[in-house]
Amino acid sequence: MPVLTRLIPSPVVVDIRAGALDDLATVLADQRLSTSGRIAVAVSGGSGAALRGRLEPQLPGADWYSVADGTLDSAVLLADAVRAGHYDAMVGLGGGKVIDAAKYAAARVGLPMVAVATNLAHDGICSPVSTLDNDAGRGSYGVPNPIGIIVDLDVIHSAPKRFVAAGIGDAISNISACADWELSQRVTGEPVDGLAIAMARSAGEVLLRHPGTLEDPELLTALAESLVLSGISMNIAGSTRPSSGACHEISHALDILYPKRSAQHGEQVGIGAAFATFLRGDREASGLIGQTLARHGLPVTAEEIGFSEEEFTAAVHYAPQTRPGRFTILEHLDLDTSAIRDAYSDYVHAVNS
Repeated sequence: MPVLTRLIPSPVVVDIRAGALDDLATVLADQRLSTSGRIAVAVSGGSGAALRGRLEPQLPGADWYSVADGTLDSAVLLADAVRAGHYDAMVGLGGGKVIDAAKYAAARVGLPMVAVATNLAHDGICSPVSTLDNDAGRGSYGVPNPIGIIVDLDVIHSAPKRFVAAGIGDAISNISACADWELSQRVTGEPVDGLAIAMARSAGEVLLRHPGTLEDPELLTALAESLVLSGISMNIAGSTRPSSGACHEISHALDILYPKRSAQHGEQVGIGAAFATFLRGDREASGLIGQTLARHGLPVTAEEIGFSEEEFTAAVHYAPQTRPGRFTILEHLDLDTSAIRDAYSDYVHAVNS
C-alpha cells in the first residue's frame, strides 16, 4: 500500500538560542543556503546597523545594503541594487520591516533569504508574506518563506519590550483566526487544513498559558518558536488563513482608516482577537486572552492605543472589506454600526470588570 505524504515548505535552518549570531557565518556556509559564499545583507538603520560592526568580520565577502524603511519602494530599490551582484543568498538583518523588505526583494530576484531577527514583533520572520507600505496604505505580498531563521535571544532580550510583547499578541491571535476558519467550515463549507490549524493554534495556546515574563529566556524561546510555527502553518495552508481572521481584518481596517495613527501590528491584532472571541460568544476565552495581553503590557481596549469607541466601531464595520471573500465572525454576524458599538461597550465592561 503506498504511503501518501505531502511536502511542506519550511526553513532549512532554525537557530533560536542565546549567542546564535556568533555562528551566523557557519550557518551561511551551509551549501544548501549558499553555494559560493556570495551574500547580500540587507540591514535596517536601527538595530541591524548596530550589529553590523559585530558581524562584518564574520562575513568578509558579504555586501551590505541599507534599507530605509518598510515600504514597497524600498524593497524594489533593494531588489534592483542586488540584481547585478550575482549573489546566491540574501540575509535580512533587523526588525520586521527590513525582513519584510528583504523577503520581497529576494523573491523578486530569485534568491533564498535568511531572516536574522532583532525583535519578535510578529510572525513575519517565517511567513510567506511581506507586509509593505505603499501609495494606497499597506499591502501584503506573497513571497517564499525564509530558508533560514536566526534568533539570538541575547539580542531579543535587549530589544524594546513593546516590540517583543507585540509578537505575543500576533501569536495569540492565531487562536481567534483558527476559530474563524472553523466557523467558515461549518457555515459555508470552506475546507480547512487540520495540520495548519493544529500548528497555528498550538503556537497561540503555548503563549496564552505560559507563566513567564518578557525577562525570561524560556518565554522568549517559546515566542520565537511560536512565530516560526505560525509562519509554517501558512505555508501548509497555502494562505494566511490559519493566522489571519477577524482579528487581522480589524487591524487592517485601522491601518487603512487611520494610517498615521496605527499601533504595532501585534497590539492591534491582539485586541482584535479578544474582541472577535467575545463576538463569538466565548466570554471565558476572550477574558483569558485579555488577561494575557494585559499581563505582558499589551493593550486590551482600542482606547489604550489611541482610538475612540467611534473610531474602533467604524474600523470593525469596515473590516470585512479588507479581505473580500474571507468569512469570519464579522461576516457571519454582519452587524451594523449601532450593534458593533453596543458589543464593544459590553466587551470593554467585561475586560475591565
